[in-house]
Amino acid sequence: MSLEQAKNLFHKLRTERSEILSSEVYSEAAPKLKEHSLTVSLDQHLQTVDDSVRQRILNELNGFGPITGLLSDELVTEILINQFDQIYFEKMGHLQRSDDHFFDVNSYKEFIENLCGFCNTYINSEKPFIEMQLNNLRITVLFPDICRGEYIVSIRKQPLTRWTFERLALQGWASVAQIEMIKSLITAKKNFLVVGGTGSGKTSLLQAAIAEMTQDRLVIIEDTQELQPVYAQNTSLLTRIDPTKKLIDVTMNELIKKALRLRPDRICVGEIRGEEATALLMALSTGHDGSFGSLHARTAHEALLRLEMLIQMGAPQWSLQSIRRLIGLTVQNVLVVEKRDGKRVLKGIYELTSVEEHGITLQEWES
Repeated sequence: MSLEQAKNLFHKLRTERSEILSSEVYSEAAPKLKEHSLTVSLDQHLQTVDDSVRQRILNELNGFGPITGLLSDELVTEILINQFDQIYFEKMGHLQRSDDHFFDVNSYKEFIENLCGFCNTYINSEKPFIEMQLNNLRITVLFPDICRGEYIVSIRKQPLTRWTFERLALQGWASVAQIEMIKSLITAKKNFLVVGGTGSGKTSLLQAAIAEMTQDRLVIIEDTQELQPVYAQNTSLLTRIDPTKKLIDVTMNELIKKALRLRPDRICVGEIRGEEATALLMALSTGHDGSFGSLHARTAHEALLRLEMLIQMGAPQWSLQSIRRLIGLTVQNVLVVEKRDGKRVLKGIYELTSVEEHGITLQEWES
C-alpha cells in the first residue's frame, strides 16, 4: 500500500472516529462503550492491511506519526519539521530530507497537541514558543504567528549513553595526546571554556569532562537539561521562565549566585549567553577552580570577544580593560570544537597567556 493509500484510509478512520464521538447514540455513553466502538471501527478498517501500514496509521492517529522511526534510530541526532510535509533529520552529521511526512495539516497539529500534552504544557498566540524535555528529547516548538503561518518543531536527541573521553577517542574526535592534555587541565583544576558553533559537539565535551570529576562537588547550571550529573555528589539547577507570569522567573544569573551556597568545588554552566557571564566570572575570581562552561563562537578569539560583550551587559559601568583583566584572572584555557565534513572534532586547545592593551593573547597547544 502506498503512502497515498495509507493517507486515504487514515482520513476515513478519522472521519468515522469523529462521527462516533459526536453521535447522539454515543454522546452520553460510558467512556468504555465509546472506546469499544472506536476499537471495533479501527480493527475493521485495518484488518485488511499489512502490519507496517497498520502501525504507520496508528502512529499518525495516536503517536509521533512519520518521525516514529527517526526517534528510534540511534544514528539520528536531530529532527527538524518546517511544516506537515517537510521533515528533515541529521544522521551521522549530514542533514537529509525524509521521504515520509504527516498526512495533512490537521494531523500535524494533533501531533503538536500530543507533544504538549505529554509535557503538560500548551502553545498559542499568547505563548508562541515552548521548550520542553521528554525523556531524552529536547523539543522546541514555534507557533505559526511567528513563523510564516506554519508550526516549526526542532527535536534534539540526547544520547542514552553518556559521553566519555574514551568514547570520543573511538570516534576519532581528537588525538590521544590532545585528550590527555584536556584531562591534565581538568586534574590541575584549570578554568576553561568550550566553544564552537551549533551542533559542533560542545555538550559532548562538557559531559565527558564531567565524567572525569570523580571526587569533586559539581553544580551544573542550564536552561534546558542536557548535561547529566554522573556522580552522587553532583547536582543540577535549571532556569525557569513562565510566559504567563504566574510563577517567578528563575534566571541563569540568579542560579549562579544560589549555586555558591551549595558548597561547589566546581561550577559548570551549560551555555553562557547573557549577563550571567559577569556573575560566573566574579564567582570564579573568589575560588571554585576547575569550573567550566560553553559559549557559541567559531574561534577562541571570537569567544573572548563575545565574553567581553556579555560581561558588559551585566556590568556596563566597568571599563574594557577591567573586564579583560577579570577574564585573564579567571579563565585559563579555551577548547574549540567544530563540525568538519559532518564529523565533530576538536579544533584546538588554547591557553590565555597575557592581557595587553589591544586585548588578550592566546597560545595554541601543539601536540
